[in-house]
Amino acid sequence: MNLYNISFNNLRRRKAKMVFTVLGLAIAISTVVTLITVSKAMNAEIAERLDEYGANIVIVPKSDDLSLTYGGMAVSGISLGAHKIYEKDTDRIQGIKNRDNIKIIAPKLLNAATIVQRNVLVVGVRFDDELALKKWWRLTGRRPGVNHEAIIGSEVRVKLQLGLQQSFDLRGETFVVAGILEPTGSQDDGIVFIDLKQAQRIFGKPGELSLIEVAALCYDCPIEEIVRQTSEKLPEARVMAIRQTIESKMEAMHRFEHFSYGISIVVLLVAALIVTTTMTASVNERTREIGVFRAIGFRQTHIMKIILSEAFLTCLIAGAVGYFVGVGAARIVSPLLLMNGGESSPLMNYPLLGGSLALAVFIGILASIYPAFKASRLDPTLALRAL
Repeated sequence: MNLYNISFNNLRRRKAKMVFTVLGLAIAISTVVTLITVSKAMNAEIAERLDEYGANIVIVPKSDDLSLTYGGMAVSGISLGAHKIYEKDTDRIQGIKNRDNIKIIAPKLLNAATIVQRNVLVVGVRFDDELALKKWWRLTGRRPGVNHEAIIGSEVRVKLQLGLQQSFDLRGETFVVAGILEPTGSQDDGIVFIDLKQAQRIFGKPGELSLIEVAALCYDCPIEEIVRQTSEKLPEARVMAIRQTIESKMEAMHRFEHFSYGISIVVLLVAALIVTTTMTASVNERTREIGVFRAIGFRQTHIMKIILSEAFLTCLIAGAVGYFVGVGAARIVSPLLLMNGGESSPLMNYPLLGGSLALAVFIGILASIYPAFKASRLDPTLALRAL
């Protein structure tokens, strides 16, 4: 009789023990799958949140003076110090070691100006970069497409009584309002945004910048390292990391990961103990059967193969059951833990399914080595005395 047929038939005869082993290991595997799936979803949400928060690094000239400010940068009525930064410095930022983590570089020139007899902060930007950086912006109207078009904040619209397609004078040049920002609750509400090149020309600062905002995709790497590398490239500038509320979310996520690892290890150890106990009890119950096998010529390796084959089949089933239960549990748990509600986990994640099966089989085989060895060492003479 084939060894594998013996293993399969024994599982059919002892269904209760097989079900107990499958349930114990399946619970462990489903727990691991759930924690991995939820943790992965949290990581994806962190990356998305980082993207939505915009800049997390600000680069400004070295200066201690403050007046009209944008992100801590003085822009009017004072000296900005001996150091300056220029538009060409954006290319130097792209030369850092972690340049692949740099997603957006948004240079700006800030200057105070009089518009409609009011003192207003004017910011020259690259509109493509600025709109990509600030995904939370909502525009009434359209993005500027030609020269001498501007975007104004909601407070500017109210205080200067400007509407869409209305014009205003800036240093002797006429600009048209192409878009109006919906209220953001930030300093952007009181700013007039124009094209960077035009701002440099109008304010007589060709090539100069007031600050550079950088969006670095760095939820899983130290932002301080990018700051250090950028500071080395721009010694005349002050490079600062902006602390966002995302950091508390990241800390919570890392703690959840560590908690997940701890829970997974404990659950897997318990599952291994269940498998070992069940297989050992099975061996003790089958003393006479094993004695007969040994008496008719089965070797010790044959006995071990029978026991380990039973463990393999049982754990393979447990791995599959645990995977699908874990994915289902993750679909229930994720919306409760994630800020955006989370997306439904795909039913078939083949790498995770393969990992679940491999982990279940590994634990099962490892936990069955002792019972299999014990069975193979049974003395056939002593076993046959029980007949």
